[in-house]
Amino acid sequence: MSCPCGNTAELADCCEPYVKGERPAPTAEALMRSRYSSYSMEAVEYIAESHLPETRDEVDQEAAKQWAEQAEWLGLEIVDTVDGQEGDSEGIVEFRAKFKLQGVEQLHHERSSFKKIEDKWYYVDGEMVKPKPVVREGAKVGRNEPCPCGSGKKYKRCCG
Repeated sequence: MSCPCGNTAELADCCEPYVKGERPAPTAEALMRSRYSSYSMEAVEYIAESHLPETRDEVDQEAAKQWAEQAEWLGLEIVDTVDGQEGDSEGIVEFRAKFKLQGVEQLHHERSSFKKIEDKWYYVDGEMVKPKPVVREGAKVGRNEPCPCGSGKKYKRCCG
């Protein structure tokens, strides 16, 4: 079975050893991918275990379990990484996780912070990334100008 995190490797050679605690994730991105995979595998204990130790009590494991069980996990896209490599002590990973819940496809877009303590990466916190506002391209049409649809009417009497 290929790994749910989107890498081409098999689950057993990718995220599963991290989720099962056989070895620590070597980078912040690897930890992020394994956290996503743990939801797909319904192994939510790993979500709490991979949290920064002083924030573990903030993890609602029951809610995480329900989300993992009820969602159909559709894919993970890593948008950006800042630091978080093997030689770093901190890192940021921006990702998009696609899932379907009650038949509705949804997107979780987050920018997450990670910290390395004693050669082990931990999730610190995350901030939701809001969609960018739609910006009009081209000149704004004035109310009294001809309508761009070609009707010959003033914009305010046609499409405005």
